[in-house]
Amino acid sequence: MAALAAWLYYVTAQSNPGVAIPTPLPPQVVLVEPQSFAVLGQNGPFRNSSFTEFFNPTNTTPPFFQVIDPSFFSILGPSPSIRSVASNPGFAFAHEAPIWLPSTDEVTFASNDGGPLGFSDIDHNNQVSKISLKDVETAIQKSGSTTSAVNVTVTKLDLPETIQMTNGGTGPFRSSLLLINSGRGPLPPSLALVNPNPPHNATIILDNFFGRQFNSLNDAKVHHKTGKIFFTDVIYGFLNHFRPAPLIPSQVYRFDPDTSEVRVVADGFDKPNGIAFTKDGNTAYIADTGASGGFLGNNQTEPATIYVFDVDPKTQAFTNRRVFAYVDTGVADGVQLDDNGNVYAGCGDGAHPANIRVLLQVWNSQGTLLGKFFLGTTSANLIFAGKGRLVILAETNIYLAQIAAEGFNLAFP
Repeated sequence: MAALAAWLYYVTAQSNPGVAIPTPLPPQVVLVEPQSFAVLGQNGPFRNSSFTEFFNPTNTTPPFFQVIDPSFFSILGPSPSIRSVASNPGFAFAHEAPIWLPSTDEVTFASNDGGPLGFSDIDHNNQVSKISLKDVETAIQKSGSTTSAVNVTVTKLDLPETIQMTNGGTGPFRSSLLLINSGRGPLPPSLALVNPNPPHNATIILDNFFGRQFNSLNDAKVHHKTGKIFFTDVIYGFLNHFRPAPLIPSQVYRFDPDTSEVRVVADGFDKPNGIAFTKDGNTAYIADTGASGGFLGNNQTEPATIYVFDVDPKTQAFTNRRVFAYVDTGVADGVQLDDNGNVYAGCGDGAHPANIRVLLQVWNSQGTLLGKFFLGTTSANLIFAGKGRLVILAETNIYLAQIAAEGFNLAFP
């Protein structure tokens, strides 16, 4: 192994001058350079499915970090670790809508709405819960291990009935949780401000587009220069049988919380999903999960693509659409950025969690794939929780990656 590490160091140093590659590699880290798989040969191990086959040429057991570009080491730092910190094998309690609350050092999140192990459908709402990262830190210290799993308490938030099928979340926004709700049956999709503290009173701030219900709202971010809320609307509620037939295209919207004006800023998607802005607010990212969960199941010829846009400085319309990255495994769902502009996305197919060793993938701002976090389970979203802490929602688990990268503050104001 030492000889292999030295050889990898030599090859990488030749192809990426100036990049420091640790040798030996840190625990839980595997290096797989593009030169090693650019040619597989006539009888090579080609993949036939992006949903049921994953790219793990070293056959390493998750969880681990897969380095594809050596600059990923600057994101991971000298001693990265990844572990499960909350688990419930029988319940997909940690699906989407992650929000970090700096004042209490907690992360809130929502269970799977209409999907596997979510126990939510047209007759049953999903739930929003939280964990304490202080509890996580204490549990890790007690474990005495740098990688062993711990299992902290998950606390359910008792929310009013106006909050139906939460799928997205961001903030805190004006000291509240900003929850994006898919709706259920005739109950409308909505944007809501929710008190993070008991009794968790909620205010619905939008539930229609000029009288028509949205399809099933999915994800949102606040534009930090303007304070406007941008959100995606898609048909997954209909496809998962808890919302009626769509009445409106799948689009991206801008909402002014001060005037209640709402308008479309981007269209032409199959299934617009995760959304994120750069720190300066000049660039927007939208994940299109068109390949996942259609009428006839998954279709890997449909989009599994993150698109990037310029944000018009006056109107905030999304312009100059271009491909940022096409995902090699599953689809990119939730999207977040770190303080250096690197793009993170939870990638995989939530419809088949038993078949996928799903990943969190990371690209630099030019769209180069730097590396992956292999979890061994499905992941849809993630959130930075202060310097060096990345909380990854993985349906029946929550993972904490302790790395060098840091996210920027999503709270507003």
